[in-house]
Amino acid sequence: MRKDFERAHLTTRGPVAVLTMNHPEALNASSAKMVRGLTTALDEIEKEDSGFRAVILTGEGRGFCSGANLAEPPERSGAGVNNMLDQVFHPFLRRLRDLRLPLVTAVNGAAAGIGMSIALMGDIVLAARSAYFLQAFARIGLIPDGGSTWLLPRLVGLARAKELSLLADKLPAERALEWGMIARVCDDAALIDEAMKIATKFAEGPSAALVATRKLFFQSLDNSYEEQLEAERDAQERASRTHDFREGVAAFLQKRPAKFEGR
Repeated sequence: MRKDFERAHLTTRGPVAVLTMNHPEALNASSAKMVRGLTTALDEIEKEDSGFRAVILTGEGRGFCSGANLAEPPERSGAGVNNMLDQVFHPFLRRLRDLRLPLVTAVNGAAAGIGMSIALMGDIVLAARSAYFLQAFARIGLIPDGGSTWLLPRLVGLARAKELSLLADKLPAERALEWGMIARVCDDAALIDEAMKIATKFAEGPSAALVATRKLFFQSLDNSYEEQLEAERDAQERASRTHDFREGVAAFLQKRPAKFEGR
C-alpha cells in the first residue's frame, strides 16, 4: 500500500515503513515542501496503532538527496539560510535522531550537502555500489551544516572530516565503507531488498530495547564514561520491565526463537 505526501511517499511492507523522498527531477533536493511531507509521513509512522516497527528512508529515482534545493525560492519572503536551518532542517534532523523506531537509510546515487547529513542519521547506513557522498558546501562558498561538523569527526576522524569538507570531493560508497562512515555496500539492484532484510530483522526484534540502544549511542558521543554507565543503567532498568525481556528470557531457557512483540 502506498500513500503520497508532499514530495514524499510511504509504502507499507508489513511492519516496515518505506519512506521515500519523491522529487526525482531535482535528484530529491531537499526543501521546506519535502521536509513537511516527510514529517507528516513520520507522524503517521509513529502512531501507536500504525503497526510499524522499523523505517527505511530512501530516494526516488537516481539520487538519495542532492542537497538543499537552491533553485527553489524560500516560501516566506526574506527568509534566509539561517531560517531554513532553524525552522526546517534542524527540526527534521532532530526528529530522525529521536525516532521511536530503528532507521535504515538506503542511499541510492548522490547524498550531497544536507542530503549527506540525512543519510548519516540511519542506524544502519546502506549504500548502493554506485552511490557517493559529498560535502558540497565549499563548491558554492558555504560552510558544512546539518550537523556534519559534529558528526563527521566522530565517524571518520578529524583529518578525513576536514578533507571531505574543505576539498568537497566525492566519496564513493566503497571508500565510505572503508573509512567506517557507513555500515554496508551492496549492488544497486539489491539495495531495497537488502534494506528490507535489515529492517525486517529490526521489526522482529525487541523494539523498546533497540530504540533505547540507538538513543544511548547518540548520547555516548558527548557523555563521559561515568555518565554513560548511568545512562545504560537507567535504560536497562526500563528494558527489564518489558514484555520482550520476559519473552527473551523464556525463549533462551526453552531453547527456542524469541517472538518479540515490541512492548
